[in-house]
Amino acid sequence: MTRSDSALALSSAIAKSRLRLLPFLILMYILAFIDRSNVGFAKAVLQADTGLGDAAFAFGASIFFIGYACFEVPSNYMLHRLGARVWLCRIMVTWGLVSAAMMFAHNAETFYMLRFLLGVAEAGFFPGIILYLTYWFPAQSRGQALGLFYFGLPLALVLGSPLSGWLLEFHGVFGLTNWQWLFVVEGLMASVVGIAAYFYLVDRPANARWLSREQKQALQTALAEEDARKQGSSPHGFLSALRNPRVLQFCLAYFTIQMSVYGVVFYLPTRIAGLLDGHVGLSVGLITAIPWICALVVTRLVTRYADRSGQHRRLAVCMLTMAALGIAASALGSSMVPVVLAFCFAAAGFVAVQPLFWTIPTGYLSGAAAAGGIALVNSIGNLGGFVAPNLKTLMETQFADPRAGMFALAVVGIVGAILLSRLHGSPKTPASPSQLTPLQVG
Repeated sequence: MTRSDSALALSSAIAKSRLRLLPFLILMYILAFIDRSNVGFAKAVLQADTGLGDAAFAFGASIFFIGYACFEVPSNYMLHRLGARVWLCRIMVTWGLVSAAMMFAHNAETFYMLRFLLGVAEAGFFPGIILYLTYWFPAQSRGQALGLFYFGLPLALVLGSPLSGWLLEFHGVFGLTNWQWLFVVEGLMASVVGIAAYFYLVDRPANARWLSREQKQALQTALAEEDARKQGSSPHGFLSALRNPRVLQFCLAYFTIQMSVYGVVFYLPTRIAGLLDGHVGLSVGLITAIPWICALVVTRLVTRYADRSGQHRRLAVCMLTMAALGIAASALGSSMVPVVLAFCFAAAGFVAVQPLFWTIPTGYLSGAAAAGGIALVNSIGNLGGFVAPNLKTLMETQFADPRAGMFALAVVGIVGAILLSRLHGSPKTPASPSQLTPLQVG
């Protein structure tokens, strides 16, 4: 093929892969995030039925991330060895069943155990998807691919918030409480999609029947050339990535990002409910969907601009700073409009920063090192989800002020922005406009 033919084949291969894979991956992420965060919707009624205190709830909600962190790295190694199709199916089916079993969480011990097991079951899902996207999308289009995948986070809350609120209206139907209905329905949805994933996903471009021979060749060549460029500076094996100093810097930065995320996600429904009648139902679900709609728009615009300009790291700093300021402002508001507006800035910032962040380690790591490094970054980073609700509760108790917890999380966000500004290892600067493929220009 000529250079122009190869560029056109690569452009069409990426476009086809994006259209074929990303909608299904987004659906998977939607269900993952619903099942890990729906405990925030169930909080009030679950506590009322079981007698769980705020500290016990915070510990149970966050212990998910301990199980997740413990099994993240071995799970991603299994995905690298067995392929995404088999392993992602296993992950989704088992986490869906554990999530549905949350209907039996009638005491603190059972609540803790099931939340821990949910983390174990889901371990490897997110870094597995990040790794999977590196098999299909070269660096110059990866920011947008990651940004589209991250649509799953706000969509989970745009769609999941009303769904969770609606399921909480089903109190007493067939003898189940409303929070039991929430866990059963949303958990089994994940298991069904997990079975479908086995038949729908394709492990590598070479196996894609929906790509022509020329498209496969162009895509595989682009990915192979990118891996070759990384070999000189990145770690060369699975274990070497786990002790690489730059990978540890990625871990710390991602830790602060995740503290911002889960400090808001677990408490947004309760905060909105407190400004209404205190009841977390459909109306609260609809209002809490507003910030996630804003996050969808901002993430799409920012990641497109980042791929074109190559300014992934600088834009990530700006987005995390915006998130931190939004978190702080949400604690100051005393009426619905300013609080929702503050959450719009917070949600848009901490959703958009994540795909921007992931272009940095994926631009540095490749092969088995990518499997290990990405998993380690995500596992340690997600411990922020364990620390955030407990830090929030501790600060509120320590200062006897309900705003202190959110202020503490805002400070963490600012620290994270400083760490991001010092990271290196991002993808190479995008090609000049004359070298861009039609997909990149569009």
